[in-house]
Order: sequence, then structure tokens, then C-alpha cells
Amino acid sequence: MKKILLYNSGGGLGDAIQLFPLILSLKSHFKKAKFFYLSAHENHFKGKLKEYKIDLETVDLGLKYFGFSWWHIFFVRKRFSEKTFGKFDLIIDLQTKLRNTLILKKIPHTFFYSKTLNGRFSTKKIKLYSSNHLENLSLFFEEDVVELNFKVNKLSKEILSEAKRLLPNSNYVGFSITQGNEYRKKSWSIYKFTALANKILSKKKIPVFFIERNRIDLIEKIKNQVPSAIFPELNSKLASPALVTALASRLNIAVSIDNGIMHMMSLASIPMIVLFGPTNSEKFAPKNKFTKILDSKKIHKTKNINSIEVDEVLSLI
Repeated sequence: MKKILLYNSGGGLGDAIQLFPLILSLKSHFKKAKFFYLSAHENHFKGKLKEYKIDLETVDLGLKYFGFSWWHIFFVRKRFSEKTFGKFDLIIDLQTKLRNTLILKKIPHTFFYSKTLNGRFSTKKIKLYSSNHLENLSLFFEEDVVELNFKVNKLSKEILSEAKRLLPNSNYVGFSITQGNEYRKKSWSIYKFTALANKILSKKKIPVFFIERNRIDLIEKIKNQVPSAIFPELNSKLASPALVTALASRLNIAVSIDNGIMHMMSLASIPMIVLFGPTNSEKFAPKNKFTKILDSKKIHKTKNINSIEVDEVLSLI
């Protein structure tokens, strides 16, 4: 394998961060291969995620939402001639929409991997298509691909030093409470979060909130209810997902809803409690042994995340 193309149709930071173990594992396995990344939306690897140093070459088509319109088939035929990009040894399709897969498969290639319609479009049929792409690809290649996870010590010394300056002690419990996309109600009540934070204080733990700097009203509301709460990013000139990961490595444990910060924290491999309501916990929860999931659909038979009680979270802490 000399040229491998990965296609990601997800648009959020979390969608890209979830690919870290897959990319790192494949890069370690195919050491001589050059990896290319094609995103249907913004390429976060060259933007907000660049400080994680995941080395990928961008396939920039100057086209938003690649794969989401049928006319892109004609675009592919013109733009992806073998003279322009050359032929890829392997294309890895990381989504399951039929239209996107059909368009993607028009790119010149030797091997094609996709879970769409139970692997019908893959150039090599395998018996098992699990939710884990790495397991599937091991069967596809007929050789084990060892799973690797991101290591916090790969971050720059500047970011790691800043995290230690902002959170110099121990006994920190992190909270991520805001959702990015507003299309589904997946936020736990602010009042439940502050009640939990105050119970944490009574156990001599220090609550640390990860909230965007522009959410001034929300920050003031939390400060009024939890005066001892820490907002580390307010005291730093640095601002990036990598700093959030470095700060998370200073925590004893974190509590989060399903959002991008949850994925940034998970890269630190710390114990986490993640709250789910309308979204799919099996699909979006961090895939590591350090995470405990409270899914309202499973424990209370409702998509309403606020059916989860404060003491249910506290008991896991």
C-alpha cells in the first residue's frame, strides 16, 4: 500500500477526533504508505486539530459536502483522473450512505472498503462487518492491525506546560455541559450540573468547567451557584482542542454530555461519565475502558436526558 484515501462525511470536530485511533493504527501498520484525507465538510485536521500532529495530506476539491449530490459523480470523473491525483491503492469509506459510497467509488482505486449495505461495494467480501472499522479492516487485509491510541505526551511542551499551570494540583473533576449542534436536545440541566458540582465540593473535589469564553452569561450563572468552580480556559491566551485534551489529563474524572469536548477529553484516557439522551451512545461514546455511560434510553426508557438524576451520576463518581 503506497496511497490510502480516507473519506469522512461527518462535519463535527468529534467526528474527526473519533478517527484518531484508526488513522494512527493504519499509519503504524502501513509505514511506507502516504495517507490522504477527504472530508465532506471542513477539514479539521488542517485547522482546529492541527496541534494533535496527525499527519495527513488533504484532498482539497474546492467543493463543500462532497458526496451529498448526485452530480458529484461527473465531478469525480473529471477531477479524479489518474493524471491528476493518480490511482489510490485503497479507499476507506467511513460512512454508510448509498449515494456517497457510489460517488466515492468512482475515484480510481485498486481496493475499496465500505460498510454500506453490509459491505456490498467492497472489493473484497468479508464475513463480519462490525461497528469497529479496525476489526473489519483486519479481516479485509487478512492480517491483524494493532490498535493504537493517541498519547497526550505527543502534544507540544507549550500546551502541556500551560495545562499544568492552569491546573497545578489534583482532585479535579471536569464538567462539559454545552452542546455544539442545537438540532437535538442533548444538554443536561445546568441546575443539575451545579448541584452535582456542589456535592463534589463537599467531598473535597474541585469542579472544573470547560465552557467557551463567549458564553459569558452561562459562566456567570455557574459562578453564582458554584463560587469555587474553576474555568481554566478563561485564564489562558491559548485556545485550542489540544489544550482541552492537555487540561483533561490533569483531571481525576470528567462528566460530559455528548459533544466535541467529550471527544477531546477522551484522548487523555481518563475516567469519564458520559450522559446520553436522544443521540446514539453506542455510536458516539468514547471507545475505551475508562468510560461509563448513562443513557436515558436504556435506564429510563426515554430520550429525555434530564430523566437522569444527579445521584445517579454521583454514584459513579
